[in-house]
Amino acid sequence: MTDKGKSLWDMAEESEGKQELMDEEVKKVYSAMGEITSGLRNEVGKVVVGQQDVLEQILIAVCCGSHALLEGFPGLGKTLMVRTLADVMDLSFKRVQCTPDIMPSDITGTYIIVEDDAGRKSFHFERGPIFSNVVLADEINRATPKAQSALLESMQEKQVTVGNSTYKLDPPFFVLATQNPIEMEGTYPLPEAQLDRFLVKILVDYPKREEEGEIINLYASEKQPSVQKVLTKKHLLVLQDLTRKMPMSEDLKEKVLDIVTNTRPGKNKFAKKYLDYGASPRAAIGLVLAAKARALISGRNYVNKQDVKFMAYPILRHRLILNFESERKGISADEVIEEILHEVG
Repeated sequence: MTDKGKSLWDMAEESEGKQELMDEEVKKVYSAMGEITSGLRNEVGKVVVGQQDVLEQILIAVCCGSHALLEGFPGLGKTLMVRTLADVMDLSFKRVQCTPDIMPSDITGTYIIVEDDAGRKSFHFERGPIFSNVVLADEINRATPKAQSALLESMQEKQVTVGNSTYKLDPPFFVLATQNPIEMEGTYPLPEAQLDRFLVKILVDYPKREEEGEIINLYASEKQPSVQKVLTKKHLLVLQDLTRKMPMSEDLKEKVLDIVTNTRPGKNKFAKKYLDYGASPRAAIGLVLAAKARALISGRNYVNKQDVKFMAYPILRHRLILNFESERKGISADEVIEEILHEVG
């Protein structure tokens, strides 16, 4: 509750969908973010044990209105986390299980012939799973390039074109994709153009021993966990608007430019040694937005240096093209990012 007894959501309703909230209301929303984030973490934590960094980075992508790629071994709860987060935020959810025989129409939808009571036949567009707020593309690297391309327009343009017709996707819209770092046989690595559409690449690791014990107790018992809704679509759109309103100093924006430009081989000796290609301007935009979102969900009304450094890894790791030298020495993208962050200071 705010100091006038009105909740954040009361203020959002009073704004009647206006794009800009009054300065006084914005300050109150900032002060309520700690409570909001805590509620999200608590509800998701009822179903998913641990993985707090993963949850935070997904929330950041959601606040930025962008997409996330989750990479981890099978059975680590990637799908469960995405589905639970959609339930907590009261968003429609569809899952696409990617396989080598999946067709673009299995994602976007297709035209079918329908017959009315008078016997007249006509074409009707049957919408596919892409027409949801949250679309989980499970094991996206198992889909063929043709099927992967069906996601590309929706991710960038927030629309779907089928035949001669274009259909707008209802906001908010997110593609959260998973891929398995092992079992590379029969897979189709995502092209760089599509990888660049994902704001973040999130690495999902094994849980700690004590967390794994909690998981066993939680899912080997008779009672299954359930969650309550914390947000609505309208509230989430307000948060996305607030993310872009978050103030950020010019010095930190210069820091972002230093980090991104130093990933390019022509600008940095270390990058030249281990990279073929560096990050694009889209990475700089993404890093600024992600740093703002991290500050927002942390309950702060300013962005600090740690926000930029923390988000540099998930923002850049899938945008750096490693060369033969880095593969020969076993140098990872995260190690390159760490060195560049050290040089930039």
